[in-house]
Amino acid sequence: MNTARQGKKEQARRDAELVRRARRGDVAAYDRLVEIYQTRVYGLIYNMTGNREDAEDLTQDVFIRAYKALPKFSGRSSFYTWIYRIAVNRTINFLKQRNRVKRLSLDDVDLGLERDPAYVEISGRNSPARDLSITELQERLNKALQTLSEKHRTVVVLHDIQGVPHEEIARMLHCSPGTVRSRLFYARQLLQAELQDLAP
Repeated sequence: MNTARQGKKEQARRDAELVRRARRGDVAAYDRLVEIYQTRVYGLIYNMTGNREDAEDLTQDVFIRAYKALPKFSGRSSFYTWIYRIAVNRTINFLKQRNRVKRLSLDDVDLGLERDPAYVEISGRNSPARDLSITELQERLNKALQTLSEKHRTVVVLHDIQGVPHEEIARMLHCSPGTVRSRLFYARQLLQAELQDLAP
């Protein structure tokens, strides 16, 4: 078994123990789970909403909802998968309720931008994109991301920015890995079309 897989299994075991303690009323155990996953959940939500304040509010809401729902958590999936599923569903519902897409302010920092394949590809080319400042490029990428439907934006954020494997995303979204790959392919095509003026 490779080291990364062992690490994941060990983390899942530690999480399961923290969940057991939290379900018995150990608030410190739940606080530890929040510490472990808060940054990743925030990054997920921020990349889906494109707004720092919304992401902060929704992240807090997700962990409150998860705490209240702990008695119903069966443990069939890992805590990580379960909390991400809550975050994705809550954010999609929020986006459906929001009437307009808010523009990002220039001081917003895109968590995981340096791992975004579109960013890596575009910033490495000898093209007009190299003349753009990082802030301008970041703004363009986030604006392009916001043009995607919720289901397509979700898979791009989870896979390309958060690094979540196809199978894990499938479990979170209650669909097949093939559906995830299909949505990802389509979303990348749409993003490419949005950013085609940056091509050499």
